[in-house]
Amino acid sequence: MEGGELTRGEVLSLLMRLAIATAASYFTVKLLVSAMDPTSKQKKEAKQKAQEVLHRLGIKEKVSLSEYEMMIASQLVEPGCLSTSWRDVAGLNAVIRELRETLILPIQQRNRLQTSKLIQPPKGVLLHGPPGCGKTLLARAVAKEAGARFINLDVSSLTDKWYGESQKLSSAVFSLASKIQPCIVFIDEIDSFLRVRATGDHEATAMMKAQFLQQWDGLATDHSRCVIVMGATNRPQDVDRAILRRMPAAFHVPLPGQEQREDILKLVLRDESLNSDMDLASLAKHTESFSGSDLLELCRTAAVYRLRHLLDEEQLIDEASSSDRSSSPGSESLRPINMMDFKEALSKMQESRVHNRQVSALLKMDLD
Repeated sequence: MEGGELTRGEVLSLLMRLAIATAASYFTVKLLVSAMDPTSKQKKEAKQKAQEVLHRLGIKEKVSLSEYEMMIASQLVEPGCLSTSWRDVAGLNAVIRELRETLILPIQQRNRLQTSKLIQPPKGVLLHGPPGCGKTLLARAVAKEAGARFINLDVSSLTDKWYGESQKLSSAVFSLASKIQPCIVFIDEIDSFLRVRATGDHEATAMMKAQFLQQWDGLATDHSRCVIVMGATNRPQDVDRAILRRMPAAFHVPLPGQEQREDILKLVLRDESLNSDMDLASLAKHTESFSGSDLLELCRTAAVYRLRHLLDEEQLIDEASSSDRSSSPGSESLRPINMMDFKEALSKMQESRVHNRQVSALLKMDLD
């Protein structure tokens, strides 16, 4: 060193040390941030799951996905898991026909219908009606019949503690769906995510919704992308009006009538052994205001009641101190479900429904 000046070698050495120190600081801070992030483990698991799903679908080799798209890809439902078809849906023939005409046929024939903008698949579809009437079942059946990829979007996955991350995840939903189209993005209980906006909404939530709506609008202007956002709700009145405008195809999924209830009972019990005294028409008549899920629970409860005689026989065996249970009557196959099983199950469910209504009324009085 002459006159206090550094030689070229010393300058390079200092720059090298500075670069190493900067790199070490960067990776140290990154590790600390990752350690402090409570969702880091969840993100790693989601990324691993996404890679496995994409590999099985043969998508990973065809498209390049960002970190955020990989997070959303973990919610892809594989075609093999979409086993629901129209034969698994009963009592909704009118809705199924409308869905076939409005949504499924335009998706299947999208290449032939490119010249017409009026018969393109809608960019938004809303299924609304009482709980337990088969809205989620319909969404899965639509994806299966249309041959579309299905993203069962978990809204909680869009929220992130870091500023700006939620908007990136919202954008990733649509960018991923566009890369793997045709694709249906399904949001169950959409009113909990895209409910009526208010001035009291948190800033991060408001920005996430705004980004979601902005990306959604991009679908409407690009008819080449076959991406449909499908939502299901029990409370359409709570959904933001801006969302309802983006969901022009709305389908009401009502409670089943008597004929529809009989069809549902036949579907649920098609693989069960029934006694000759079974009268499904009479049973459907006495289950007014029952939803599809209520009827399923009714059949499940009636089927379980067949086990009572097995328990009684086991108790008799214990009392008799039998040494050879393998030859006992309890080892025989289950008896068929009879009408008495359903009467007991129906009585139990009606009692439970009355109790639930009384509790709801008391809670409403307390709130008032």
